[in-house]
Amino acid sequence: MENDIIFEPLRFRNLTVKNRIFRSSISGRWDNYDGSGTQARINWEEKFARGGVGAIISSFVPVAIRGRIMPNYATINCDERIPFWRKVGERVHEYDCKFILQLSHSGRQQDIGGVENLGKKALSSTSQTEPFHGFLCQAMTLTEIKETIQYFADGARRAREAGLDGVELHSANGYLFNQFLSSGINDRQDEYGGSLENRARFLLDVIRAIRKEVGNDFHLQFKISAVDYNNAVTFWEKPGNTIEDSIQVCQWAEEAGADAVHVSTGSLFPHPLNPIGDFNFDVITRTYDAMLSSGVETTRNYILFRKAFLHPIFNFLWNRVKKQLPPQAFSGDDVKDPKIKQLLIENQGRNLLDSREIKKHVNIPVLCTGGLQQASYIRQAINDHYCDGVTMARTLIANNDLVKSFQAGKDLADKPCTYCNKCLLNVIENPLGCYEQDRFNSYEEMMEEVMSVFHETQLANLSR
Repeated sequence: MENDIIFEPLRFRNLTVKNRIFRSSISGRWDNYDGSGTQARINWEEKFARGGVGAIISSFVPVAIRGRIMPNYATINCDERIPFWRKVGERVHEYDCKFILQLSHSGRQQDIGGVENLGKKALSSTSQTEPFHGFLCQAMTLTEIKETIQYFADGARRAREAGLDGVELHSANGYLFNQFLSSGINDRQDEYGGSLENRARFLLDVIRAIRKEVGNDFHLQFKISAVDYNNAVTFWEKPGNTIEDSIQVCQWAEEAGADAVHVSTGSLFPHPLNPIGDFNFDVITRTYDAMLSSGVETTRNYILFRKAFLHPIFNFLWNRVKKQLPPQAFSGDDVKDPKIKQLLIENQGRNLLDSREIKKHVNIPVLCTGGLQQASYIRQAINDHYCDGVTMARTLIANNDLVKSFQAGKDLADKPCTYCNKCLLNVIENPLGCYEQDRFNSYEEMMEEVMSVFHETQLANLSR
């Protein structure tokens, strides 16, 4: 298709990406326990670069061991990590694909702290226990805040020294930045709590510190939950930030030096709207046991997940927030299969209305995530100024070559992502991959695909 907006370059202040499709951050336990990286991680990222995306936003990369969500994620907490990330970037760059490192800190949302954090409460804006899993935490002191700001600045410096193309601050989905930003979580009484300006101070201080560390010519974007929806499953929790709050935060972040904003939603992960889709009890009962010792409410959740007669209770809580959503921004081209059409109507692009509102009020490019996988839908979202580019994760796990299929003229993959979320519910214990068996001819074929990055590791080790 001539003049297809999907394949027009997206130009930021310090970066140009060859097309409008980014692989969004999605985390898998590919790496060593201590945070050093592996060949499997390199092979994983290469799959998406080979599939045609313009840029890859890395998985959650902790700037400190105290801030990881679980072990076996490659970190950026010391200079010894620079050579590994350089290798990742070099491999991705072979496909004319950019690599953006997501600088992250779990705060209180720490699924499995690991032995290094044994006996330590997670750091947060608050000392209030996280309500869904019951993760214990303690409010950061001003000294700890200043130290953490420097951790992020150091992480950005290391990313630049590794030859990567930019960094993203994970300030969405319940992690540390979100814990400061959200009026439903942050209960501080000092200069980092109270008013929106104070709650945004931590994020803005980090942006300024990164600019001081790496200069103004290195790409820096941030991810934000446009609306918190704090009262999702834990209905007793106070509502958090509104779209109006987030618009103001985005304007301040732009003034502080951010080059782009990446729009998401939801005040924790997993969340009924992030990722939107199903919640599979068969999978979660096999994997959630790994988290039983992590929080004071995990036993309650485990019983809810294991006992079938309790599933309607959880489903009611999980699904009720979806009913608050406005209608779809628009519908894509007609899809013949009624089941797939309904899946797309229910799940695709549910953050676009928020993205459009933010885009109206900032002068930097806006990326939007949220179940996107249909070329005509993506094309309309960009042409109609809902966003400047889109990010995908689950839909690309289902179809690594989705972008190439768009280039070939397809509107939708032959076997689209079903939004089952089995990939994400498996990742607590198992390798990340598509576990929707209906998309494969057999269980063996599915597992061959899931384990392919390890097979490629063996081949890579033999050839080097």
